[in-house]
This record gives sequence, structure tokens and C-alpha cells, in this order.
Amino acid sequence: MGASMGKNASLLDALPTGGGTLHVVMLGLDSAGKTTALYRLKFDQYLNTVPTIGFNCEKVKGTTGKAKGISFLVWDVGGQEKLRPLWKSYTRCTDGIVFVIDSVDIERMEEAKMELQRTVRSPENAGVPILILANKQDLPGAKEPRELEKLLGLHELGGGSGHVWHIQPACAITGDGLHEGMEALYEMILKRRKLAKQCKKKAR
Repeated sequence: MGASMGKNASLLDALPTGGGTLHVVMLGLDSAGKTTALYRLKFDQYLNTVPTIGFNCEKVKGTTGKAKGISFLVWDVGGQEKLRPLWKSYTRCTDGIVFVIDSVDIERMEEAKMELQRTVRSPENAGVPILILANKQDLPGAKEPRELEKLLGLHELGGGSGHVWHIQPACAITGDGLHEGMEALYEMILKRRKLAKQCKKKAR
């Protein structure tokens, strides 16, 4: 596992035009719909899932826009409280983070915000693009992306940490919004790499 992560870290210089596989970590509270989203992306069908103890890992391909044909190695990590300290091991050297939110679960929104902010503020995640997947948009009472931006304090993610983020309304069961979200994440990764290249040139 470590070897492949290291290899992906060195990809930072190369813009992947269909070549390298991008390393993406999927995080979020338990029952947010991470595993359902992963398998919908992978198999394009709804699979009944059980709570993840540990992780699931699948290679998925982008299907829309600039991300069409791009390979993402997606690590879906268990979101139960006792498993969250392990998230750090998976986000090291990652190209992008997908943070899945249950748009209906208002009671745990503060907890989700706390975990998201903690992930973002981790020094090894500095500048890593973040896709917030606002899942379960098909359910009554689901908060819209604009409301979730405020509830999760997304505008605080920029600033000094230099994080770029995108919030994508989605429904993991039907697949709505998932590929659009991956395309947005891919574009953020490209943007970050371009900036990294420019900074390297300036440093010379």
C-alpha cells in the first residue's frame, strides 16, 4: 500500500492525460453513504452495503467531461467514531479527498463539520482538493448545497490553508451527481498541479 501511495505522490509534477491513476480517499461519518457511492461509481448499480469496518478500495473510471477515461483509485474508509483516527493513514499523499455528507442528518451535522475541519487542518492534507458530496438529496428534508456550505463552514476552508473545494448534490443510490462530482474533483486536482508547477518554476 505504502509503495503505491509514494508513487502517486511523485505524480504531482505530471498532469495525468489518461496515464497515471489518481489516489482519492472517501471519508465521512458512518451511514453517510460512502460505500454505496463507491460501488455505484464502480458498477453503475445499487448494491446493498453493510457498515465498513476498515476500508474498501476500488478503481473507478471517470465518465464525464475532462475526467472521462481517468482512473481513480478510491479508498472508502470506515466512518465510525473508533475508526476515524485511522483516516490520517489514508489521506497521506492523496491527490484528492471526497467527504460524504448525509444531507438529511441535521443532528449530526456539527459532528460532520468537526471531522471535516479536522481533516482539512491536518498538515499533511494542506492544499489537497476536497469534494463534498451532499448525499441523499432524493430524501425529504435534505439540505440544499447552499445551506450545507454554511452548516459545514466551508468558506472557512480557504484562507491560509489554500484549500479548494466543491460541493456536489448527489444521490448515491441512483448515481445522480456522482460522476459530475468526480469531474469537479479532477479539475481541482489539475488546477493544484498546475500551480505547483508554476511555483517550482518561480523557485528556480
